[in-house]
Parts: sequence; structure tokens; C-alpha cells
Amino acid sequence: MLAATFFDGERWRDGVVGLGADGRPQLRDEAPSPGTPALVGRIVGGFTDHHVHLQLVDHTLLASSHLGRVVDLGGDPSTVRQIAVHNSGVSTGGGDSEAVPGTPGPDSPELRTVDFAGAFLTPPGGYPSDRAWAPAGSVREIADSAAAATVIEELAAAGASGIKVASNSTAGPTFSDALFRAIVELAAAHGLPVVAHAEGPGEAQRVVRLGASQLAHAPFTERLDDEEIAEQAVRASWISTLAIHDPAARAIAVDNVARFHAAGGTVRYGTDMGNGPTPVDLNPSEVAALRTAGLDDDALLRALAPVDPLDPRSLLLLLRPGSADPLAVRPLTPADLKV
Repeated sequence: MLAATFFDGERWRDGVVGLGADGRPQLRDEAPSPGTPALVGRIVGGFTDHHVHLQLVDHTLLASSHLGRVVDLGGDPSTVRQIAVHNSGVSTGGGDSEAVPGTPGPDSPELRTVDFAGAFLTPPGGYPSDRAWAPAGSVREIADSAAAATVIEELAAAGASGIKVASNSTAGPTFSDALFRAIVELAAAHGLPVVAHAEGPGEAQRVVRLGASQLAHAPFTERLDDEEIAEQAVRASWISTLAIHDPAARAIAVDNVARFHAAGGTVRYGTDMGNGPTPVDLNPSEVAALRTAGLDDDALLRALAPVDPLDPRSLLLLLRPGSADPLAVRPLTPADLKV
């Protein structure tokens, strides 16, 4: 058993680490005895990418990544649910009929959690209903509150952890204020938050005022003024996705994130994995953009939202001594625990 310092998602704490019954490193939340040898380096749980599209990438690569959790924000709910179930190691009782080849099952050594929103909700003809990249079943066109109620009930029953709403005025119609607000209320009745793809002048501000609690992309259409930034910091969190943009849009988004973070807003690391040639792992370009926006060391780790390292199924990562660079981590191994 070694003394260890670990990050619990908010702060650094002391504990002990040793080998569990399965022969893998296991962290415990207990004070080390005086004189206990110390682990060389610090422990974090596997990181979270808060915006991915697993149907657009080779999702089997998650098993060898530094990601302990991903949030799929737009896909066919039945397909993504299969990926989620098997990465989470939950038995469905369905035999092999729901198996997804290459994904970890109940006996996998480390937990990879996949949360998902299911299909995009959009008005008839709205974004991304006309996009070739959108898989079948990944978009539901909503004409009124009755249709919204039906779809949200279906998504809740499928296991969605949130509802994804598209509000892209540059690519088609958007929901009226009344219908958007109704969607928020219907989702809330199922205990589900609304995350919005907001694009176009004023859309980021509008959807948050109507009740969206998270933006799927840090605002990139326009520079928000300081009053708008302050309002957003109180009412919503932002998923970064800075690296997907062209230089002009990226500069706008980075500036917005820098001021949002300085105002106390919650920034979550997300890459829009599947939007172009993105890695199925940590994205160095996204990490670099977040540092440019002023998120350093512990703030960056909070944005990466590591999974609970005290969960015996969690992926445990080792930061080298004196480093807070998430790109320099590697999996903690039994060899690291030899004195």
C-alpha cells in the first residue's frame, strides 16, 4: 500500500493505493499511516468528453483511451444505447442480441461510461435534418408541444441523460420561444436538462434565457458583451468545442470562454468528436485552446471532469511528479505500486 494524492473532481486529496482483489490498482479514501511510502506522481480518474458523436467514429477505441466517460450529443438512441450499455458493463439480460462487437462488456477491467442525449430535436426542416452526416434516427422534427412530449417520453424511456435541442438560425428554422420553453418544461418533468446547439446571432443568449442549462458549443457566432457573459455564467454551463472552428470563429469562442471562465462560469471540456478527423481520446488541440482561454492546471482538470477515482472499476491515470498536464498522463499500472 502506498500513500497517494488524488484529484476528486474539485480538489486534491490524500489517500492510499494498492492492488485490489483482481490485481489492478485500487484507490482508497483513507489517511495513510505515518511512514507509508508514497506513490511517485498523482492520480486522476479517466477524463470526460462532454460532446461526442460515437456513430461517426470508431467507438471501440474508447477502451484504449484516457477517457473514462463520454456524453453523446446526437445519435440514434437505440444504437447509442447499445454502445452505452456495453461500455458501462451493465448486463441487459438480452443475451448476445444487443452486443456491440469490440466494446467492453461486464468483465472489462475498467469502466467506460457513455451517457447520451439521443436524437436532436429540431423544427421541421431545421438543422441538422438535411445533413448527410446525421445517422438515421438521429434527428426528430418537432412541430408542436404534443410531438415534443411524445419524443421526450421516448428518449427518457431509452435512458437519455439529457435532451439535445438544435437552434441554428444560420441553417434553417428554429423553435419559437414558446415551443422551446415547452420543451424545457417537458424535459424537466422527466428530470432531464436541455443542452442546446446554439448558432446564429443572438441564439446562445436566447436559448439560455428560455431555460437551456448547457450550451453544446461555447458561443462562436459573435462576441458576447460582458453583461451577456455575466448572465450566462449564472444560468448555464458551456461545452468548449473550440478546436473544431476555423480561425475566425475559434478566436471569438476563445475570447468568450476566457471572459466566461473569469466571470465564474462553468466550462466543460468537449470536442464534438466525429466532427472531422478528431481523435477518440484526449484532443491536444482542444486542451491547448482551453489553456489559451485561461484554464490552467486545476481549472483545466475540473473542465475535464475526471470520473470518480474511488470507484473500483474506474480508469486510474497517473500524472508525473510536478506536472498538471493532462496530455502527459498514462494509465496507473501494478508496476507503479512496487516499492
